[in-house]
Formats: sequence, C-alpha cells, structure tokens
Amino acid sequence: MAEILEREGYKVKIKVEVPASQVEQTYREVLNNYAGRVKLPGFRAGKAPAKVIEARIGKESLLDEVKEVLRDETFPKAARELSLLPVGARVLEESLTFGQPYVYTVEIENYPEVKLPDWQNFKLEVETPEVTDEVVSRALDDLRTRYGEMVAVEREAQEKDNVFIETEDGGRFPVVMENAQPHVREALLGKKAGDEVMVPVKDGETVVREVRTKVLEVKTLQLPELDDEFAKTVGEDNLEALTRKVRESLQAQFEREVRNAKANQLLDKLAEALEVQIPPTMQAREEQSLLENLAGELKEQKLELSEFLAQLEKEGKLEEFKQNLSENAAKRLRRSLAVEALAEELKTDLSQEEFEEYLSEVARAYRTTPARLQSELGQGTIARLRIQRLHDKALLEAVSRIEG
Repeated sequence: MAEILEREGYKVKIKVEVPASQVEQTYREVLNNYAGRVKLPGFRAGKAPAKVIEARIGKESLLDEVKEVLRDETFPKAARELSLLPVGARVLEESLTFGQPYVYTVEIENYPEVKLPDWQNFKLEVETPEVTDEVVSRALDDLRTRYGEMVAVEREAQEKDNVFIETEDGGRFPVVMENAQPHVREALLGKKAGDEVMVPVKDGETVVREVRTKVLEVKTLQLPELDDEFAKTVGEDNLEALTRKVRESLQAQFEREVRNAKANQLLDKLAEALEVQIPPTMQAREEQSLLENLAGELKEQKLELSEFLAQLEKEGKLEEFKQNLSENAAKRLRRSLAVEALAEELKTDLSQEEFEEYLSEVARAYRTTPARLQSELGQGTIARLRIQRLHDKALLEAVSRIEG
C-alpha cells in the first residue's frame, strides 16, 4: 500500500507499507541465502539452523538487508501506483519490527511538470537565401570539381596544386598544398619538377632541422568543360537540364535549411520561456554527462579531465567553468523538456515506416546498411535516435502551425 503525504512542485513525500507476511517471507529468503553461502563449523553447507545463522550474521544486519530488498521490490511498484516518475529519492523514515508491517517514507524528486508558453504566437525570423545565378554557378563548379582529374603540369607549384616529392631518405609522397603546414607550403610554392629545396622540420615554432627535398611532379586539378557533354556525364540530357536541376536542388536545400533554422529558433524560445522547476538530481546528472563528454574530447588530446580541472583551478578559472557547466546543463535540460512537452501537446507520432526511412538515410551517410547500423549502435542508441526523430518532427509541425 502506498499513499502521497505531501506534494510541492517536483518534491513528493510518500508512505509505503509492506505487509508483515511479505516481510517474513523476505526475511526467510535472506536467511536461506546466507545459509547456502556461509560455512559454519560442524554443519554441512545449507544445513545450519536459522538460529545459528542469525547469531553469526546478527539479526539487525539481517533486518537491514531485508529493508533494502523490500525497498527495491516495493518502491518502483509504489511509484507506478501513484503515477510518479522518480528521478531521485531518499528514505526519510522507516520502521521494521519483526512480525509487523514494514513502513517507510520517501522524499521523491519527481520528473518535473512543465508549462509551455503560448508558442503559436511566436515570431520566427530566418532569412531565406536566394538562389541567384552566382549561387548556381558555384554549385556547378563544385560539381565539376567532383569530376575533375589531377594532371601533371610543367610549371611552378601554386596554392591549390598537389606536389609529389622525394626526401633525402628515399621517401616519396604527395603534398596537398592547401592542407600543408605553412612552412612546408612556403618552401614548395614556386618550385617545379626537378627542383631541389630544403624543407624545414619544426617542433612547435622552432626549426629543428631541414630536409633536402626534390620535386618530382606538380599536378593540378583539371576540370571538365561545362557543356552538354558534361551534363550527360552526370546523367542529364544537356547543360540546360543540368542547370535547372541544380537550381531546383539548391532551392529545396535552402528551404530545408530555413525550416530547420526556424525549428531550432522555436526550440530556443520554448526553452527560454518554459515554466519548470528542474530537480537537483536531474541537473547533477546532466552536468556529469557534460563532464563525461568533455573527458572523451580531452582524452583524444592525451589529457585527463583531472589534469584539465587542476589547471583551471591553478589559473583561477575553475569556478567560472563550474558556472558555465551548470548553465549549459540547465539549458540542455530545458530544451529537452520543452520539445518533449511540445510533442505530447501536438500528439506527434512517428510511424515505423518513417523511422526506417530515416535509418536508411543515416546508414547511407555512413556507407553501411540499416541492419548493420542498428547492430553497431545497439538498442539503446536506436531508441534515442527514434525519440530525437520524433522531437524533430514535432518542431517542424509546430513551425508549420505558426506559419499558418
């Protein structure tokens, strides 16, 4: 039996009463469990009398364990019975006398109730890009670049070339000038096939040595002519049809980007105006999640989180970091609670067919199959992806309602 004693915001105090019969049964189960594990002189395993086990373990210790087992069994049921979603809980009082019901009271941090603002009157202002002739021309040039071919040239190396070199130790490899380190690029610019140059090797900003390097070949990207023949190469009848398709594709892309930008702007406004009290346990967990993400990023840089925090403390920036961490966690929680409430208000539904289509898109982006993607990500991640997709759909539905 469970009842709510007090309720204020996210704080809920409940009382749970466990029947004496269940207490006695649990006590016997705990006792039998010890009897099967504890070895006592003069008794075979599992054959020691209950009184001997009680004397060995101690009745108070056994009762403490019984309380823990009973709370684990009855608290989740009590929460469901009272329509509560605990995010944190602590026992305030408990009473257990052998032969009597076990009664305990718990203060719960319940999943917070939220009140959405009058979002349908929000103004969403996002500038829509114009599909100009210049934009279409750049897109066509990008398409030509994808079909370009690297060809050797008999001239000096330029900023966008690939320079193939041989070092004094016999190593051969290409240098992509656009991606090369500044001192390497500077050494190779203006050089042509057959030239030799001393390329500096740096440790930070210090030159530690120079490597004699020979330029074997200079290659540049040769783009196909923008004509009907090129249009046929990419699957269109002629240049006019290709240009029209590129323009339509850009228009659709810009419209998607504008819708997504409006959805994100709407979420920001919802989160800012949301009426909610965030339980401390939720806040702490979100901060911990952010710290774990940061730890992963630092690990890639060969740095431990503890070292990073120690350095911040040394520089007098630790309190500022903690403040920012708290604010970012609260913002993330408000956004999550806001979109969750929005989806509930709109009764947004995501069909299995829609979700499978989305998974196929994600799989294509990672050059894998939907089945392999689901296997690699696992059920937990797939479930979170589904919720995220549902929330994205809710935001887009809300944008459509705002715009009428």
